[in-house]
Amino acid sequence: MKFYDRLLLETEAERQELLAIPFIQRGAAGELGLPSYTAFLAQAYHHVKHTVPLLMACGARLPERLEWLREAIGEYIEEEMGHQEWILNDIAACGGDKEAVRQATPLAETELMVAYAYDTIHRRQPIGFFGMVLVLEGTSIALASHAAENIKASLGLPDTAFSYLTSHGSLDVGHVDFYQGLMNRLRREEDKQAVIHAARMFYRLYGDIFRALPLVARQA
Repeated sequence: MKFYDRLLLETEAERQELLAIPFIQRGAAGELGLPSYTAFLAQAYHHVKHTVPLLMACGARLPERLEWLREAIGEYIEEEMGHQEWILNDIAACGGDKEAVRQATPLAETELMVAYAYDTIHRRQPIGFFGMVLVLEGTSIALASHAAENIKASLGLPDTAFSYLTSHGSLDVGHVDFYQGLMNRLRREEDKQAVIHAARMFYRLYGDIFRALPLVARQA
């Protein structure tokens, strides 16, 4: 079995637990009110703004034997640059105050997920960061485009309020193909175990953010 397939198999229970969270279920069905959607965007901003710094930190700490992976991180950085500003623009298109979100303190659950990502890179094994990549990009494909269409239809918001969700739904399809190829090049069991462990943890930590978000139903 190729490692990418093994990774999916060994983290499937955690993935299903994430997808069963009421906020995600109701978002995919277009049943969330505007306060829930903007709260989601606010927390997305507070973790997405760390994506490029985390990629840079990971690349800097990879051992020389994984030089090929460091080069791939350069491609990820180019793709991810500035995505946090898309989220702020979506918030503004929803009528929110994007500068207030920029200056706000994130939820504790968001802080903890980001902190664990840095801890994985600096204290454990930097390659474990690719467990976070699996969780965030895989979840985007499963939910982003579908949820965006349903939320937009139910709330009557403009397309400009969904640049983050719609772009990631399509963009991350290519990302996952790229990611799959990278994971299948891993040879050492210790590297594979680090990615599996981190993915399981990030499913839990990312899920905690959704569990903490306000579940406000849309007005009929």
